[in-house]
Parts: sequence; structure tokens; C-alpha cells
Amino acid sequence: MINEFSLAFLIVVIVVAVVFDFANGFNDAANAIATVVSTRVMSPLAAVLMAAAMNFVGALAGTAVAKAVAKGVVNPEDITLLTVAGGVAAAATWVFVATRFGMPVSGSHSLIAGVAGAGLAHGGFDALAGAGIIRIVQGLIFSPIMGFLGGYILMLSIYWGLRRVAPALISAAFGKLQILTAAAMAFSHGSNDAQKTMGIIALALAVSPAYTAMDASNISVPLWVIILSGTVMAAGTYLGGSRVIHTLGVRIVAMRPVHGFAAEASAASVITFASRIGLPISTTHVITSSILGMGSTRRLSAVRWGVAQGIVYAWILTFPICGLLGAGIYGLLRLAS
Repeated sequence: MINEFSLAFLIVVIVVAVVFDFANGFNDAANAIATVVSTRVMSPLAAVLMAAAMNFVGALAGTAVAKAVAKGVVNPEDITLLTVAGGVAAAATWVFVATRFGMPVSGSHSLIAGVAGAGLAHGGFDALAGAGIIRIVQGLIFSPIMGFLGGYILMLSIYWGLRRVAPALISAAFGKLQILTAAAMAFSHGSNDAQKTMGIIALALAVSPAYTAMDASNISVPLWVIILSGTVMAAGTYLGGSRVIHTLGVRIVAMRPVHGFAAEASAASVITFASRIGLPISTTHVITSSILGMGSTRRLSAVRWGVAQGIVYAWILTFPICGLLGAGIYGLLRLAS
């Protein structure tokens, strides 16, 4: 009976993780295609199909980020499956609510804060992986800075290098190049964000008594978890994100193909580098900051800073809200069990 209950609860946790993965893809569809749609280089349908496919391919690119999430937020030896359930349920709830209101919040922040909050409620500070959390937080802080600088420097370089080229020729050339950078952005998004769900599912498997093929001291990511996470994120990308696309692609700053190219190229480079070194970052932060950096090269008034300010407020709220949600849901699950 205990084994049957443990298996059933493990399945429920995996389902909740998959729901989060879908919500992440649904919200983060804008990360890859907002600029390419707003510049009219691709139709929304074509852009979504491309992004979904490249998200899936990116998810298969490695597991370094997944292992960092599985081991770097809470100590697997000090938590239970209830902890994982509380954290991922909190993240899924917040991402769905944010998507409903068109706010491009960070799935990374949501997941890390939710799991950390549940871990803190379960075992206090001893349950938290201090060094791992510090490394993750550093990545979350510095990646948008790099995105902003990258977008600003690349756009400035293009302005200076092509200052004598006819605008019509620039638009035609970068219209084609932007398709490549949008694909690269979608690939990098899958390589980082889909792996976060892989890491959570791997953590759930490791701490569950119903799964004996892996334990908390030796966490790995099974192939079926990789394929499942990539497929679900691709489905979420295909089906969602129209409100968030409008926020990122239209409301922050008006763009032409050359601007979209600079923002996407900068963001994709930062995210791909982070994925290769196993650093889970916020793809939403990076693409938004890249757009802001690119827009700042024209004039500061070209950027609608009021919209950007609202997005930043949503990011700031994510940590306390998801942390409290994670602790609260964990507490409810513990009482119910």
C-alpha cells in the first residue's frame, strides 16, 4: 500500500512538473518570437511553429542545467517528495497567473523560489544548498546585465558599421538574418528552460521511495525525462503567449528587423553560454534586457520605461510570492498526508 501510494504521488508530482513546463513554454513563447513577429519578418503562426521545433531541439542539447537545478537549490538528501511537489506547484501557479495578465515573469525565478520556500519550510536553512543558490542567484543577476550590454553594443556597432548603407537594403538583409537569430533564441531557450523541468523531475525521482533506479546521492536525467520535457515545452510554445508577445514585441520599444536581430543575437549568445556552463538563468530577463539595451541606442525616450518598470516589479514579486506559495503548499500537503 505504501509503495502504491508513493508511486501514485510521484506520478502526480511529475504531472505538476509537466504542467509547469507547459506554462513556462506558454509564457516564454514571447522570448523567442516577440521581436520577429513585431517586425513582421515572420507571421505569428510560422514563428510559433519554428519556435516550438527549436525549443524541442534545444531541450535535447544537454543536461548541465538540469543537474544544477536538481542539486543546486535544495540538498536532495535533506528533502522529501512533498518538498518538490510544493515548490513546483507554486511555480506553475504563479506562471499561469502571470501569463493570464500578460506579464513575462521568470519561470526560473518562480521555480527556484518555490522549491527553496518549500525546502525552507521542510528542513530550515540546512535543507538549502547554499553554494548552489548563490551561484544561481549570481547568474540571474548578471545575465540581464550582459543582455543589456550585448544588445546596446551590438546595435551601436551595426549603426556605426552600416551608417552609409541604404536603409532599405539594411531592412531586407536583416529581415532574413533575423529568422536565424529567432531560431537561435528558441534553441537557447529550450536548452536552458526545458532543462529546469528535467532537473525537477530528476530530483523527484531521486527522493521518491517508489523509484529505485536512482537515489539522492547520484542524480542523473533519464532519456524519457529529456524527451518529455522538450515535447511539453514545445507544445506550450505552440499554444501560448499572445499577450506576452505583445508586451515584449510591441509595448517596450518599436522595432525593425535590424533591431530584432540585435536583441535576439545578444540574448541567444548569453543564454547559450549559460546553458553550456550549467547555469540556470531567466531567459525572460535576458531577452527583455537585450531589447532595452538595443532600444537605448536610439534615444532613452524610445524605450517605454513605464512598461519595463511594470515588468521589473513582477520579477521582484516573484521571489517572495513563489517562496511563500511553495512553503504554504508544502504545509498543506504535509497536513493532508
